[in-house]
Formats: sequence, C-alpha cells, structure tokens
Amino acid sequence: MLLHAFNDAPDKPVILLLHGGGLSWWSVQGVASYMTDEFRVIAPIIDGHGESADETFETIEVCASKLIRLVDERFGGKVYALCGLSLGAQIAVEVLSQRPDIARYAVIESALVVRMPLLGALVAPTYHMMYGLIKKRWFSNFQARALKLPEELFEPYWLDTARMKKQSLINLGRSNADYPLKPQIAAVTAKTLVLAGEKEPGCMRRSAQLLHAAIPKSKLMIMKDVGHGELSLCCPSRYVELLHEVFLEETTNL
Repeated sequence: MLLHAFNDAPDKPVILLLHGGGLSWWSVQGVASYMTDEFRVIAPIIDGHGESADETFETIEVCASKLIRLVDERFGGKVYALCGLSLGAQIAVEVLSQRPDIARYAVIESALVVRMPLLGALVAPTYHMMYGLIKKRWFSNFQARALKLPEELFEPYWLDTARMKKQSLINLGRSNADYPLKPQIAAVTAKTLVLAGEKEPGCMRRSAQLLHAAIPKSKLMIMKDVGHGELSLCCPSRYVELLHEVFLEETTNL
C-alpha cells in the first residue's frame, strides 16, 4: 500500500481519503482540492490499484492492518479524520474495528456490511470470463458511465483498471461481498458520519443503518437523489461541507 500526498505539511492535521474499488488517488482529488489549505491530505492507494497494482489485493482485513501500520509509522498512530468510499469505506470500518481510537472523526460513504455470500461465490467465474474486457476502452467507458464518474476521471480510470491483476479483482470482489461488521466497531471513539445514497441498492442503505446503530457517536444521512459514490465523486464541495458541519457540530457542543 502506497500513500499519495496532496499536502504533506507536517504541521497540519492529517486526513486520510480512501478511494473506492477500481479507482485510485485521482478519484479523491476533487475532495482534496477543498481541504489542502487546512489539512495534511493523504490518499492511501489500496493494494491492487493504481501505483499499487503490483501488490495483489488480499482482503479488506489485510489492507486495514497495513494502513494501521502506515499510520503508526508516518503519523504517530492517530489521524484527525478517516474517510472512505465503498471499498475504501469498508477498509475504514475495518481500521476502526481494529483500532477504535485511531481517528477523531470518520466518514463512511456507501460501505457494504450486509454479507452476500452468493454474490461472492460468483466473483471468480465472472472475472475469469470478463477479465479481458477490462483492457478495452469501450468497456471501461461503459463501466465509468455506470459508476457516474465525471468525464475528466475517465482516462486515469481506464489506464488504472487495465493494469489490475485478475487475482486482485477476484479477491476484491469476494472480500467486498462477504465483509462482516465486527462487534469491535462498538468501541469506536470517532465522531462518525455514515452516508448512503437514496438511489443505492437496499443492501447499501441497510448497511448504513447497521453502521449507525453499531457506532456510538454516529450520524446517519441518506442522501436524496444520490447513487453509489456520487456524493464525493460528483459533488466534492457538498461532501466537504458535510465534513465541516460534523467537525463544527462537535466543537459547538463542547
């Protein structure tokens, strides 16, 4: 796992932005652009993605353990905020489960924690059949449209998707579909904002509700007219506004 720094100023509080599956650091640059004046903004590059493509993705748990080690080595064991989208949100949830006091704030956007074993069982045969397609520009364009990626993100999406290893994709799909919410999440001390889109599948909204119920200091927001990943990817200014509202809310309540 590598770290991409948007602003690596050591005197500013650290915010980690974890990208979604099939994406990389470039997908969070919209959010980062609104935060670099105030924060030390770092984007972990998840195993199997982007510049970390040569490092095979194993499981969400393994990635979380690696990120915790990096936080210990680079940032003194704690960060100001931990934010994640989709796969990145699942990793953030696991990081918080393994180290409940690692962050002062957390933002969990579209994290699947409802286990779907049947879907996980279909991952390997599906990727074996379709792996060759990910190197095709037209197929990547189809996927990008389905993900609602902004047009300016298509080129890096296509280039990075084309170099993902088949085993990383298989492991990622299995881990994503069968990730369980751990009881240790109840010990989280971070003020947590749990987000899901109104247009997302029911399992995503149900996951958000489960997370909200399990995390003591959490706030749940189901975003109207928003699909999977659309908030941080397509509306970064609104996403950052919500973050600041959570930060301000706790300060005001002290």
